[in-house]
Amino acid sequence: MTSLQVDHLDQRANPLDILEAMFQANEWPFERSDEEELVVETTGGWCDYRLLFVWREDMHAFYYTCSFEMKIPTEHRKPVCELLALINEKMWMGHFDLCSESGSPTYRHTIPTRGMSGFSVEQLEDLMDIALAECERFYPAFQFLLWGGYKPEEAVQAALLDCQGEA
Repeated sequence: MTSLQVDHLDQRANPLDILEAMFQANEWPFERSDEEELVVETTGGWCDYRLLFVWREDMHAFYYTCSFEMKIPTEHRKPVCELLALINEKMWMGHFDLCSESGSPTYRHTIPTRGMSGFSVEQLEDLMDIALAECERFYPAFQFLLWGGYKPEEAVQAALLDCQGEA
């Protein structure tokens, strides 16, 4: 994403206003239903992702999610929950869960904002980059478990395997 000049934006404003300006500048399609919610979809290396941003000024909190374009069949939910627990042990920021409504793995994080002077474009870019990077990093683990027949421990290990060199 191209960095946006924020000369005309008040960083103490609603962070969704900054995100909206970022998405407009980069010509990313987004939907903003109200002052508290913004949704954008983007394509990653493995699949499409849906990012949801929610600003709750009354709670002094900024919440965001990044969902996979993947539905977990009911019969695989128990091993996927085991996989999520193992993945979350590897996380430094945010966590994954399984959305009960859609059955999709979802990266989630909430930032308390009380006392903050606001968000910068760079901070918001970093939050998005982290969410997308974690989804890209662990997407293969879900594939290994669901379609490769791996056990949860094996799926995480395989997903985190760093390949070196060229074939």
